Amino acid sequence: MTEQVRDRYDVVVVGGGAAGLNGALMLARARRSVLVVDSGAPRNAPADGVHGLFAREGVSPVELLERGRAEVRSYGGHVVAGEVGAVVREGAGFAVEVAGRAVRARRVLVASGLVDELPDVAGLRERWGRDVVHCPYCHGWEVRDRAIGVLATGPMSVHQALLFRQWSDDVVLFAHTAPAPTDEQAEQLAARGIRVVGGEVAALEVVDDRIAGMRLADGSVVARDTVAVATRMVARTGFLDALGLRPVPHPSGMGEHVAVDATGRTEVPGVWAAGNVADLSAQVGASAAAGAAAGAHINADLVLEDTRLAVDAYRAPFSAAAESRVAELVAGNRRHGL
Repeated sequence: MTEQVRDRYDVVVVGGGAAGLNGALMLARARRSVLVVDSGAPRNAPADGVHGLFAREGVSPVELLERGRAEVRSYGGHVVAGEVGAVVREGAGFAVEVAGRAVRARRVLVASGLVDELPDVAGLRERWGRDVVHCPYCHGWEVRDRAIGVLATGPMSVHQALLFRQWSDDVVLFAHTAPAPTDEQAEQLAARGIRVVGGEVAALEVVDDRIAGMRLADGSVVARDTVAVATRMVARTGFLDALGLRPVPHPSGMGEHVAVDATGRTEVPGVWAAGNVADLSAQVGASAAAGAAAGAHINADLVLEDTRLAVDAYRAPFSAAAESRVAELVAGNRRHGL
């Protein structure tokens, strides 16, 4: 860890991507003590640039996160590299295990992202984020007019092939292990000039560090230079097991996510979630927006708690202990006097 971590914070944010950093920024600007724990493994690390982000189009993921960390720190927030081992309930708040020590938090914002589970096809993982892509809105412009092979993994693969047809007129759908297209889907694909290749894909053919084709189990090779594949997306939540907060199947069938309400609040009181851990398809801009919204709602929730405690103390006879307790909860490290 590169910063001195205190024993207690208003909020601990698990995850230092767009959602976590923007949530932390909102909280720090609201004069909340906040700690961001960043594992340093962003989902978009292999990508050359972030796309579809207003006024920051094409910025490298590394630069974007460096700037985000600096902004959080400029308002007094703490950002450290490390892993959260577990989050457990402790009284009205939480104990968060960070680098082998317990850090107390009144609230927790989960922004730990997701894991992309790829099909077991030789060469796929090694090319991920380069010439193996998944999202046309993230990568479509960069692979425009190229020979694109869509590797079917489920019922949404036909939709994925139809989307990529907007960027290239040379799209082939590889049925692989997915169910065959319905009659209606087959007609749609034919109308758009998308050929369907049956049989299981065994491996990618790579020549001079570039995809040259997709090799089927029968040994035949179909020339392609880009592969699009829909991954199974699973939220990173192992550290929440002690709270009983576990991912659930996403309604789309794309994977598993943490269920939240419109404010980012989870079923566990005091825990919010934002970004890909909750919204599997969110791009950077949407993740950042969700983090900001969650941060604002967490602050509002803390304001209500601070007010309730202040009213309780107002009604009670004055004592040094009561005054100190209210000052600790309401003012945190800004308190003075008792």
